[in-house]
Amino acid sequence: MFGVKSLAMQTLPRLLCLLLVAVTSAFAQWIKLDSGTDASLRGVSAPAVDVCWATGSKGTVLRTTDMGRHWTKLTVPNADKLDFRDVEAFDARTAIIMSAGPAEQGAAKIFKTVDAGAHWKEVFSTDRKGVFLDSMAFWDKKHAIVFSDPVDGHFVLYTTEDGGDHWSELRPRSMPPALPNEGAFAASGTAIAVAGHHDVWFGTGGASVARVFHSPDRGQHWTAAELPIAAAKASAGVFGVAFEDSKHGVAVGGDYQKLNDELTAIATTKDGGATWKAIPQKYPPLEGVVFAEMTYVAVGSGAISGGLGWRFKLDRAITGNATAVICEERSCSQYVVGAKGEIWVRNLGFAIP
Repeated sequence: MFGVKSLAMQTLPRLLCLLLVAVTSAFAQWIKLDSGTDASLRGVSAPAVDVCWATGSKGTVLRTTDMGRHWTKLTVPNADKLDFRDVEAFDARTAIIMSAGPAEQGAAKIFKTVDAGAHWKEVFSTDRKGVFLDSMAFWDKKHAIVFSDPVDGHFVLYTTEDGGDHWSELRPRSMPPALPNEGAFAASGTAIAVAGHHDVWFGTGGASVARVFHSPDRGQHWTAAELPIAAAKASAGVFGVAFEDSKHGVAVGGDYQKLNDELTAIATTKDGGATWKAIPQKYPPLEGVVFAEMTYVAVGSGAISGGLGWRFKLDRAITGNATAVICEERSCSQYVVGAKGEIWVRNLGFAIP
């Protein structure tokens, strides 16, 4: 159990970050960066104040160690046709990337580097028909989960317990069957989210209703709840989920074939995903969402920030179609990636030592 001094040392940075977010967010500006690529970027991860990794189509992997001033394009051997939709980075040298696409076409793969992308190891691959990896999430540096569209009527899950070096299929003791035409969207790397040590959620669409699945025990048992986000089309549903703790979370989505239409795109939960409530504002489709230091940030045709009281504000400083967002918690730096190699960064003007 933490002593008073230890608890204060842990709490103070969060309070400082919350205070400085409130003071500086109105003045922080999104800055568009030169990524050096025209690839469609979908994955982004910022493990340190000045470090960010981004991934996307045409086997693209980018890395910066100077807060986006310069980007290095990394080469994954024999992967130039893969679409890397998710990345989880631990520092400037270690990252895990996931490709989305039909497994029977060789597109369901996971790679890992421990030397800043100089070398890559293929740590997961399957040719199982129907598998299409959508998103992955880490509880800590050792334990993670990745999920796929349904095969034989159920969503497919794989887990690792050694930092991504080895993955094995998780066979849940209970899981609701997939609905007709139900699947998930590898839109932003945020289709799945974790909180604490055991909770995990993932969002779905393509069916008559949109749903969020929840497991309180690292995927052994699951429940599924409907939520009021656009559905009933193959292009509609939940695209991203984010949770601040085991109870409070946000799901975002819409219809990606209606980029200019304002729909019910955000729903919130206060009971761990058992029930969901739509917020009154309507927005164009939102592809990704993250939570960092009391603030949710979602992206689509622009950026939307929301904090206490589920109040969201549209920021039109981001133009084009943004696809993914990440917040580096020590500095409250926010990175957004999008189509045609677009990358934006916003720093709230401070770093917690």
